[in-house]
Amino acid sequence: MARIEEEVNMVFQDDRHRFITNLVFTASWFKMLVTEYLKPYGLSLQQHNILRILRGAGDWLAMSDVKSRMIDKSPNATRLADKLLDKRLIERKRSDTDRRIVYVRISKAGLKLLTQTDEMDHDQIPVILERVDPKQAVEFSKLLDQMRG
Repeated sequence: MARIEEEVNMVFQDDRHRFITNLVFTASWFKMLVTEYLKPYGLSLQQHNILRILRGAGDWLAMSDVKSRMIDKSPNATRLADKLLDKRLIERKRSDTDRRIVYVRISKAGLKLLTQTDEMDHDQIPVILERVDPKQAVEFSKLLDQMRG
């Protein structure tokens, strides 16, 4: 991959502006990579995130909790869950005590599909991660945490 100046064809005011542009550009590049990987599975990045959240929860989870755990906070998480329900990748039920509360959990078919998509973690991600040593990863994560305050 070319340097960020070549990718966006511009000269930056200073290193901090270069860094921010590079961060946004690289995040977009990585998101596109994962989106293309998930396309044959019929999943969007957000749907995949919901499935992974539910697999990690291991049981029923309130939809409000799913929304709060999403990487890409989506106001249409209910619609995303509806699509996963239509594909039989999740199950849904309402609370017995408060009908406004909706619970979801991953289905066996959803678990099976995630097992297949996990191959991405084994194929694509290590190739990218090999470009960053563990010490750099720690420092970069600290910097990102610092940026979010």
